[in-house]
Amino acid sequence: MTKYVFVTGGVVSSLGKGIAAASLAAILESRGLKVTMLKLDPYINVDPGTMSPFQHGEVFVTEDGAETDLDLGHYERFISTKMKKANNFTTGQIYESVLRKERRGEYLGKTVQVIPHITNEIQAFVERGASAAWGGETDVAIVEIGGTVGDIESLPFLEAARQMSLRLGRNSCCFVHLTLVPFIPSAGELKTKPTQHSVQKLREIGIYPDALLCRADRRIPDDERSKISMFSNVQLEAVISVWDADTIYKIPAMLEAQQLDDIVLEKLQINAPKADLSRWAEIVYAQENPEQEITIGMVGKYVDLTESYKSLIEALNHAGLHTRTKVQIKYIDSEDLESGGSDELKKLDGILVPGGFGKRGTEGKIAAIRFARENKVPYLGICLGMQLAVIEFARHCAGLTKANSTEFDSQCPEPVVALITEWQGADGRVETRNESSDLGGTMRLGSQRVPIQQGTLASRIYGAEVNERHRHRYEVNNNFVPQLEAAGLRISARTPSENLPEMMELPDHPWFVGVQFHPEFTSTPRESHPLFLAYVKAAMGYKQNKTI
Repeated sequence: MTKYVFVTGGVVSSLGKGIAAASLAAILESRGLKVTMLKLDPYINVDPGTMSPFQHGEVFVTEDGAETDLDLGHYERFISTKMKKANNFTTGQIYESVLRKERRGEYLGKTVQVIPHITNEIQAFVERGASAAWGGETDVAIVEIGGTVGDIESLPFLEAARQMSLRLGRNSCCFVHLTLVPFIPSAGELKTKPTQHSVQKLREIGIYPDALLCRADRRIPDDERSKISMFSNVQLEAVISVWDADTIYKIPAMLEAQQLDDIVLEKLQINAPKADLSRWAEIVYAQENPEQEITIGMVGKYVDLTESYKSLIEALNHAGLHTRTKVQIKYIDSEDLESGGSDELKKLDGILVPGGFGKRGTEGKIAAIRFARENKVPYLGICLGMQLAVIEFARHCAGLTKANSTEFDSQCPEPVVALITEWQGADGRVETRNESSDLGGTMRLGSQRVPIQQGTLASRIYGAEVNERHRHRYEVNNNFVPQLEAAGLRISARTPSENLPEMMELPDHPWFVGVQFHPEFTSTPRESHPLFLAYVKAAMGYKQNKTI
């Protein structure tokens, strides 16, 4: 029978609840347990797919094609379990499901209410998500509840968790609460009152935390921990100090040293071997002891909010870990390149254009791509970054001077990138779309296995095939591919069923690769991704021989 750890937050958001939950999961996995994770988001959007990155940060895509919260990326980076659609749901999905049932008459004419109907649905979603990864054989499911205690939006989720703990029994659920212990410079001390009030608010709704994770910019002294323990009615050993760390990969060892895993397993009455965190120690050592340094220019339009590129940043860092290289990322606003010229690009060891949507900043990205192509700078284009690389090549090398994407100009005379109307989804079903389709649910999403053309740079990186996750609406237009290939561009991978270009490269360039998928979603610190590893190595080689 699956047992549950509910992780809640208090005082303020952005304290690292997802990292803390994932770190606990990593410790439990190292103790030989089958662990999965869920994220419950209190917003009414059905999924984060149509939300601005400025509002929500990165949208993480699962293997089975779900657009989910970025915390699921942390989950996959910290544990080996692959997340699925069932591992993330929102208030919008819950209400949508309940309303469908009401329309079908499943409630037999009863008045539909938050309690019991909404809270029962939340519990059903939690139990379904817990069994998704391991086919019902999960030992522990760690459930992160979004928002903070006291929010109106998260109350139904907290009530559902309380009901689950009552229904499943005393040792089936454990509650871990993450709060802030701020340091007040004018007073010269840490203040425990916010944590006291947060726990008090949690207890008012019937949830009594078994452990407190107290976030601060420094270690919390025992005197303050004792005070928190007394006023929160939590055992002193269960008041865990979680201070700022220079890398998130130190958090598992930080929590294990304070025996958080023992506290949780004792509450759940689970016996497991001692934790083995040697792999995490190796990762931290590699990160703290680089032997060289490179600078990668990430050219985008969300550079003021790096959370928009969370998985991508981590993937570059993972490649750095495995090459003992410190990867410095210089964020370059693509709109600045449209007017400011390319001087700042000369200092880079590699150029990367990530995925994105919309016309704004695209000409600046194209200028950066042209600089990389003409000056032989290692280039990696992801999703939109591949499409813009094709447009740049078409304009300046293949005689298609008016080349563009119909996403930016629906009437462009040379649409080398266009909206396709039919494709095969991750589950094998044929999906269709058109210009008037809803934005939500009209993209090619999830993993797709694709053969690679032998003798290409792509084959040297991946081997015979590639299996990566997608999130896009527009594709390279096959009608223009013969003209592009005649000018020197090479399509090195195509989807087997629709014949859609998946990878492109330039054979006369030392390292120039564009991919239609998102490889960053499958990179972990334990095993660096082959594409990012090859890209970082190319940037290292370029730096040694740079002439610009």
